[in-house]
Amino acid sequence: MRVVQAYRFALDLTPVQQRAVLAHAGAARVAHNWALARVKAVMDQRAAERSYGVPDDELTPTVGWTLPALRRAWNASKEGAAPWWRECSKEAFNTGLDALARGLKAWADSRSGKRAGRPVGFPRFKSRRRATPSVRFTTGTIRVEPDRKHVVLPRLGRLKLHESARKLARRLDNGTARIMSATVRRDRTRWHVSFTVEVDRAERTPARPGSTVGVDVGIRHLAVLSSGELVLNPRHLDEAQRRLRILGRRLSRRQGPDRRTGQRPSNRWQHAQARLGRAHARVANLRSDGLHQLTTRMAREHGIIVVEDLHVSGMLRNRRLARRIADAGFAELRRQLAYKTEWNGGRLIVADRWYPSSKTCSRCGTVKTKLALSERTYTCTTCGLSLDRDLNAAYNLAALAATCDTAGSGPVAGRGANHKTPLAGQVAVKRQPGTAPAGQTGTVPSQGGTTQQTLTRASER
Repeated sequence: MRVVQAYRFALDLTPVQQRAVLAHAGAARVAHNWALARVKAVMDQRAAERSYGVPDDELTPTVGWTLPALRRAWNASKEGAAPWWRECSKEAFNTGLDALARGLKAWADSRSGKRAGRPVGFPRFKSRRRATPSVRFTTGTIRVEPDRKHVVLPRLGRLKLHESARKLARRLDNGTARIMSATVRRDRTRWHVSFTVEVDRAERTPARPGSTVGVDVGIRHLAVLSSGELVLNPRHLDEAQRRLRILGRRLSRRQGPDRRTGQRPSNRWQHAQARLGRAHARVANLRSDGLHQLTTRMAREHGIIVVEDLHVSGMLRNRRLARRIADAGFAELRRQLAYKTEWNGGRLIVADRWYPSSKTCSRCGTVKTKLALSERTYTCTTCGLSLDRDLNAAYNLAALAATCDTAGSGPVAGRGANHKTPLAGQVAVKRQPGTAPAGQTGTVPSQGGTTQQTLTRASER
């Protein structure tokens, strides 16, 4: 199975190498801004001519938005726009032009209706201070040194890695991987190099191919599995709030930049900002590591995983829960499960956004009309089932796999859901005999076994 994946490593750059990388990132920004100014000038000129009643066939000719067209225009004007262009690799300018071409295409497709999702705005000019320094190399010498502690990139030369690249080097030595591009980027106060690699992965099978697990995500518990497992939410941001407040107040007492007067930040302000950035980076790294461990374990163990299609951006509008929802990383958990189940030979089923997993009784299938967020225990008025609401939702998600007849891996929309919640007494999904949990209060049997696990109050959704 051939897949395209990324290998990301931290870099230990010398001051000279940092200036060289920043110069390449600045070249990409200059090319992007030059091409964007050219496109905007032509668009504004044509709009002005139309306002004067000029016929369409006599308007100023349009300019191409594709990468080849932008590249031809840049090559014809780079002597005047950037006389120093020979000091940087051509890939630096190609990075900025490619980013602009992608942004213009996304904006045009969004306006014409070809692109789904939220509207995409028109590309903006990149600021030297606010833009993230980044440069991408697609041609030239890109390799990992035999010592696996250094990489070689065009014009930048030999760069030292902070960690060993043995995982990538082994695949390159065995001929099961091919480097397609390398991107050097400054993320969270550190420089990283990311290799886009075409990998020939071996076919894998989950440890339990016939196992189906429903995953209900939440705040108090990051994930509640239909097997009875409760994965606690580590809440890394909450744990770091005290230190973040101290560092933020320390930063506010320093002399920072002022764009109105052109005041430059002091060295003490820059040092305080770097310390605050490292604290935020640690929180992000801990969150990412926890999600990767959880999703990898589930993808390697279960053959079918069922999750919900949550409207995370809408959930973030709740000002009382927005910070905790963002700290949990619901969207990232689903994104990782999508490709990890495919890599491990499993299958991911995504239930419809309007599927009432929390309101449906996992024993008899009765759907409640309303279920308040404060009701953490689901009690069925028809069959008398009483158990934790999130575990009940996980059972319903697991049962949904039996109603999806689409084979293969990848996200599949769960059927049988609509925008309206069925009235009380209507049946949405019935569990197969022998898989319904026992109607006990406080304890439920683990799915597929007889062990008991005490339930605590599950996550708030």
